[in-house]
Amino acid sequence: MPRRLPLRDLAAGLLSSVATAVKYWLHYTLVAIAWLGLVPLTACRIYRFVFSGSIDTMIPDMSSTENITSDIFHGCFVVTCTLFTFIGLVWLREQVLHGGGPDWLERDNVNQAQVPNNIAEPLDRNENHNVVAQAQQENVVAENVPEPQEDGDNNGNEENNWIPMEWDRAAEEVTWERLLGLDGSLAFLEHVFWVLSLNTLFIFIFALCPYHMGSIFLTLIKMKEYAAACHFEGLLTTLLGYCLVGFLLIILHHVAALFGLAKARRVLGLCYVVVKVSMLSVVEIGILPLVCGKIASVLRLPLVCGWWLDICSLAMFDATLKDRENSFRVAPGTSIFIHWLVGMVYVYYFASFVLLLREILRPGVLWFLRNLNDPDFSPIQEMIHLPILRHIRRLLLSAIIFGSAVLLMLWLPIRILRYILPSFLPYTISLNTDAQVNELSLELLLLQVILPALLEQSHTRTWLKGIVRSWCRIIAWILDIHSYLLGDNDGNQTNEAQQPLHPPPELNGGLGAAHQALLIRDGPTGFQPYEKPSFFAFRLFALLIFICSLIALTLPVWLGRKVMALWLVGAPPPSHQITATVAQTGIKVHELYTTACGTYLCWLAARAISLLLSWLPQGRAAMLARLKQWCILGAKTILASTILLGVIPLLFGLLLELVIIVPLRVPIHQTPVLFIWQDWALGVLYTKIACAVTMMGPDWFLRTAIERAYRDGIRDMHLMFILRELAAPVIISFGLSLAIPYVIAYSMVPVFVSNVQLKHYIARRIYPYLLVVGVASIIITLQIREFKKLYEHIKNDKYLVGQRLVNYDHRRVPKTQTSQ
Repeated sequence: MPRRLPLRDLAAGLLSSVATAVKYWLHYTLVAIAWLGLVPLTACRIYRFVFSGSIDTMIPDMSSTENITSDIFHGCFVVTCTLFTFIGLVWLREQVLHGGGPDWLERDNVNQAQVPNNIAEPLDRNENHNVVAQAQQENVVAENVPEPQEDGDNNGNEENNWIPMEWDRAAEEVTWERLLGLDGSLAFLEHVFWVLSLNTLFIFIFALCPYHMGSIFLTLIKMKEYAAACHFEGLLTTLLGYCLVGFLLIILHHVAALFGLAKARRVLGLCYVVVKVSMLSVVEIGILPLVCGKIASVLRLPLVCGWWLDICSLAMFDATLKDRENSFRVAPGTSIFIHWLVGMVYVYYFASFVLLLREILRPGVLWFLRNLNDPDFSPIQEMIHLPILRHIRRLLLSAIIFGSAVLLMLWLPIRILRYILPSFLPYTISLNTDAQVNELSLELLLLQVILPALLEQSHTRTWLKGIVRSWCRIIAWILDIHSYLLGDNDGNQTNEAQQPLHPPPELNGGLGAAHQALLIRDGPTGFQPYEKPSFFAFRLFALLIFICSLIALTLPVWLGRKVMALWLVGAPPPSHQITATVAQTGIKVHELYTTACGTYLCWLAARAISLLLSWLPQGRAAMLARLKQWCILGAKTILASTILLGVIPLLFGLLLELVIIVPLRVPIHQTPVLFIWQDWALGVLYTKIACAVTMMGPDWFLRTAIERAYRDGIRDMHLMFILRELAAPVIISFGLSLAIPYVIAYSMVPVFVSNVQLKHYIARRIYPYLLVVGVASIIITLQIREFKKLYEHIKNDKYLVGQRLVNYDHRRVPKTQTSQ
């Protein structure tokens, strides 16, 4: 092997490596263009041509180079809709196979094939009935087992012709890399073709046909003009077309039953089930989103709830229905989405709160709300089995319950608050631009400090449960309804009425019932008798009045306004009552921040009180020792937090401000003004991102220090380790990065440069210049290192036969030395 590689061999190795890199680059570029460009662009233009194009302009429209970027984004949405449609159909098929179809469809199958359906029986059957039913089912199945046939092509022997090993091997070959083309082959082009074909087919079947059927029906009843005047004319027309398709399928199903066409009747019945469930899912996309199989029973009408919440809270924000109407006319889609999102948040937390209340209140108090832990409940199975009229009735009942809750918890307290404290409302939803605490800094503080501290607590639910139980005990004592509200055992023990009367029977209802039983968290809620006091109706009315509490609407906001008034630089001291309407004082902060700040203070106070109450039974000496320990731990935490959450984010934010933001946003002839508060708030975000990147990177001392500090936590904090191994290197790095350019620009440059403009230019551009120099140095170093590896690789491939030493026996060497 030569000591130096010849230039010809080096050039050949470099060309081979470059050719390989170009080959992979071309392949991955083709993959990206196919999946991220061709597929969505074709989907968008096919969708546009189907609904608004003509045959004459088909080829020019499909090959047009105008609006390619926007068409790709719209096409991604179309492809996503078709993909979710396909997944929904497959999932619905599994639900029908596992849980069975509707009763009328299963009766048809029983009459034709005499096989039992797969619908899960109720779980409260007795065991004897289960044994008899199971025996009957086994007898029926045994009677209907077909005799073995000699014909291998018969349908009865399809399962015998299935070879599991071949299917397993085929499943192993189809991977995501091969499907998307990331394995280097061109087999993905066939997958692209099938995706385009299926996407076109789905557009024709599930979009075009229902839309045209709805449009024809509107034309026949002469309501086309009214539908065209609506903001969502296409969606409403398509939904009407789906209704017509469902009605047509019902007619065809009866016709097939009349002529005795069993297979056609089965297919038409399944098609009707698909259309019915699809209609309920699309219509209830804001009414019954299937976020979770158990919580979906309460997640009804989020869009309606969002609008109802907005209407009931208009007085809180000093708005009118005319304002909401104008905003809807300007941006109808955005308005619908915002109200749907607000309604989703409301119904989700309402469902979570109902689950919490069922653990506290007496069984039977919430009789009007469905038990979310009901093992017999499955939303998709209800869509399949229950008729549409029952769905409509349940939607109306849900709307009444949620609407009444909004009236009770929001509208009525707002009316009472406006009567008692007329100057407290409205809440401020626009920030004062004259304040030095700008909206960006407060949002970052809210998202990075306050919300993580509130949401990342593992025992938040326990605290909330304790608070609700204490409130219920106080109200029950005041109104003398303890037996009705909490029961005789005070809600602390599991009531016998909550336990099932019999152990859960063996599930013979199919895989759907077994899956549903796995989701059971608690037993079914029963009914516990109670003692009814005198004037019971009046006491319940008083309970509703107590529910209309004003504390949740006033205390956090009031505390937040006090703190924000003290926080604002140059703001006057807080008065007796700081309101959002005192615009002359300059204290106008978004109520989102005041509410979050006040909630955080309430959480801190509750946490401190709970700690003190847990220390009281231990005695004075133990309390003092524990208090001393917590004071030391608090001092260490404050010092570490000041450095890690104060100094380092400030230096980081200031450095990025000087390196990136100031050169890009401030012209050279203007003087940049640095806001320390804003730099610190942005630095908190940058620090969290840097920590996440460091934890995902290779092992080095900073990652090890962060992992140890996170593992130790606050209780086992090693302050010297944090200061020496974590804070000191970072502060030194940031400090040198800030100080060295400053010293060069203002101490060394004036010695050699006398031009004032040039000195100013150097002082303004030295930070990004040094950044570019540093990044270029790192890139050059990495490239040199990679070139050395490539050089060794080329040399080894050319001259090195193997890396194993031959013709050497380590056992003979000691013998030779011994003989000598």
